[in-house]
Amino acid sequence: MALIEEVGIDLGTANVLVYIKGKGVVLEEPSVVAVDEQTDEPVAVGSEAKEMLGRTPAEIIAVRPLRDGVISDFKLTREMIKHFIEKTCGKGKIFKPKIMICVPSGITEVERRAVENAVKEAGGKCVGLMLEPKAAAIGAGIDISKPDGICIVDIGGGTSDVAVIALGGIVASTSIKIAGDKMDEAIIKYMRKKHKLYIGDRMAEILKKEIGTAWPRETDIKHTCSGRDLVTGLPREVEVSSSEMMEALEEPLHAICEAVHEVLEKTPPELAADLTTSGIVITGGGGMLYGLPERINHRTGLQVKLADDPMDCVAIGTGKALETMAKLRKNVSERRKNLK
Repeated sequence: MALIEEVGIDLGTANVLVYIKGKGVVLEEPSVVAVDEQTDEPVAVGSEAKEMLGRTPAEIIAVRPLRDGVISDFKLTREMIKHFIEKTCGKGKIFKPKIMICVPSGITEVERRAVENAVKEAGGKCVGLMLEPKAAAIGAGIDISKPDGICIVDIGGGTSDVAVIALGGIVASTSIKIAGDKMDEAIIKYMRKKHKLYIGDRMAEILKKEIGTAWPRETDIKHTCSGRDLVTGLPREVEVSSSEMMEALEEPLHAICEAVHEVLEKTPPELAADLTTSGIVITGGGGMLYGLPERINHRTGLQVKLADDPMDCVAIGTGKALETMAKLRKNVSERRKNLK
């Protein structure tokens, strides 16, 4: 395997994406680790571990080591990152790959250090942390170095980051711990209350992807949902409509729209004027919910569009930032040689 020097990682609550210079996004797997409770050692990571969620025997548990965009289990996060680095860069490396990793805009200094330490202990050389809104904007093909303002709404699994970016920096931003996972929880809660049916995370995610909606559909669509009847305790199926899913998702969607409104209120007037032309760009897996651009447009009055490949934007942006850093270092080195 060729020597891989630079790697960009989108360390998401729901999924981990790995970008390798010159190859693009080479890995996209769930942020799940299956652990043997007797030995406290991982038995599966990623897609294989996700298949075990809610289906494991007593001695094995499948867990997500990241919650709300930050590390909740350091050891498992380190093992997960190590597994993905070895899977993409190869085992038995002599040279540690340089890694740029993405974090939510509201991350604390303690959480920042935890991410850096996890990457180092997993076998990488952490060259920097990048805020998700900036990475998402770069990955969406936006030139953030221009003075014109652009608003990015990045909705992942654990956090939703909203930021107005201009001249390469974040002018106004907020990060809320309401995103894809909270949408799943809202669906589970709704099914318990409305249909007296207890469903798992996997079924909630399927409902969200298949019939979930943030804005009324032209035609109401339905999906059969399976779970355990809370009254009889027996398995049962019910047919659920997209209009019901819109009702179930009202609370998290309202919170996301309010976060966007909050950032727009904090935006300087000159940049606010730019946004009437540039509008809002949505990235992240949670942003793929049907009708979300229409919902945010209704709340803000601004033009809203979903980025191309919204799931990959943060990983692509992280990788491009690494490449830009390498070019800058090369230019500085050449200038120093010319001065001698």
